[in-house]
Amino acid sequence: MSLQNVLDCDELKAITGYQRPADAARCLREQGVVVFNGRRGPWTTIDLINKAGGIETAPGKELSPSDIL
Repeated sequence: MSLQNVLDCDELKAITGYQRPADAARCLREQGVVVFNGRRGPWTTIDLINKAGGIETAPGKELSPSDIL
């Protein structure tokens, strides 16, 4: 896994629109996203968000926008 795929607490707050880390994590968990608690707040990966949305790829295969649409 590349660190590019990791979304930290600040990114999760921006994505969800919540200001408190716990609220952002709760919002994502309610939508089926696996969220981990770290020393600096909640974090997850783009792959876990995609998996919650029903989008999964085979190992080593990158998705392009045309694969989703």
